Amino acid sequence: MLSLAQMVHHDGSPRVEIGVLVDKEFKHALTAVWLRKVAGQVLLAEHVNPLIEIGLVVTGQEKIRELNRLYLEEDAPTDVLSFPMTESDSDESGFITPPDSTLRLGEVIISYPQAKKQAKEHGHIVKKEIAVLIVHGVLHLLGYDHDTPGRKRVMHKREAAVIKIIGEKLL
Repeated sequence: MLSLAQMVHHDGSPRVEIGVLVDKEFKHALTAVWLRKVAGQVLLAEHVNPLIEIGLVVTGQEKIRELNRLYLEEDAPTDVLSFPMTESDSDESGFITPPDSTLRLGEVIISYPQAKKQAKEHGHIVKKEIAVLIVHGVLHLLGYDHDTPGRKRVMHKREAAVIKIIGEKLL
């Protein structure tokens, strides 16, 4: 199994590309470095090929509500959205897969205000809730889902295992 430090090429350039975008009003609370580390730990725990790319966005309630309405036809804010971009989805979504060896998994969008609200409800810090949402979102990009009771059990079990790993290292 690779360590996070091993997820780089010999020249020091990253094998794993984790693009991070945090809306200006939430930059005081989260760093791109920490967000990348959390997402990287999920990928390590799942033994993912290191030649991958994901996007991670932290935004507000209005933006996530707009995306939820536009793509999932739910006119309400939510905590996390995942937009997979795998080859099987590429044909349907109109995305063209570039001819290189990097697998573009997709994007995870997190609502900071919703995470803050849920952290208070669950009695833990906001960073832990953000980590939980990153785990949930990245697992969706990797094909996990909770659309049936059986799949929901599998996903929740995997989330708990990954959160335990992350908690020992980053929380």
